[in-house]
Amino acid sequence: MTAQPGAGIPTGPSGLTGSETDGTDEVADLFRTLGRQIKVARERAGLSQKELGDRLGYGEETISSVERARRTPQPELLVAVDALLECGGLLASAAEDVERAKTRRRVRHPEWFRDYARLETEAVELRYFANQAVPGLFQTSDYARAVFASRQPFFDEETIEQRVAARMDRQALMTRWPPPTVSATIQESILRQPFGGPEVQRGQLEQLLRAGRLRHVEIQVMPTTSEEHAGMGGPFTLLTPKGKPQVAYLEVQHISRLITDQEEVRVLAAKHGSIRGQALTPRESLRLIEKMLGDL
Repeated sequence: MTAQPGAGIPTGPSGLTGSETDGTDEVADLFRTLGRQIKVARERAGLSQKELGDRLGYGEETISSVERARRTPQPELLVAVDALLECGGLLASAAEDVERAKTRRRVRHPEWFRDYARLETEAVELRYFANQAVPGLFQTSDYARAVFASRQPFFDEETIEQRVAARMDRQALMTRWPPPTVSATIQESILRQPFGGPEVQRGQLEQLLRAGRLRHVEIQVMPTTSEEHAGMGGPFTLLTPKGKPQVAYLEVQHISRLITDQEEVRVLAAKHGSIRGQALTPRESLRLIEKMLGDL
């Protein structure tokens, strides 16, 4: 179950570079049109992106990404914007079109990774250990763009934007009901690296704070001062689908592996427990992230 290096390598839960779900031109055109309509309605109402997001319960980053067609305009967002900005059903009526468009998206993943992607949508629990990049489900669009832009061999600009949009789509998993239980232990050095520049770093830290305050999410930081570290073997993800055995996912240097052997999964699960025990507590971790923001 190991994918070979090349252009078709998937971007896994670790947040590294590779291939993600792409849409057709028709789907991309629909999302661009809806993004422009939301922007026009917002500006007509005299609201900033932050003000609109605050009124609807969404982050400014989400509104910005939807307006620029870098993130799928989810049906519930369209309905909420339509009602708040009195669009007369123009946006709400497109909700079904968005659902149909999402199902038409083409997948370039190898067959085995399609299985993982399907399992991810069924996940009741996700556990991450990250020491190379912020896990994909927590990335801002700007951070994801910096990740994809750094890939070698290089992606062209169109491919980068497709990958960013696909990654943002995956994050709908975090806002569904009921949501999966998510825990992420992240190496401190990742958070301190100004990847993409100081503003990108700031936005990413703010995103982690928002995520870490959700009831179903726990974020822990593995401090660089720790004298014990069970995660020196590299990043990995543990995923538990509803009613199915836990699986694991590994990715390094564009080589990816989905692990279903239960003994191998058990070893990684035990390692993950040790890593969490050696990391800062969730509360301590959020305080550290707040301090990092204050130092920027």
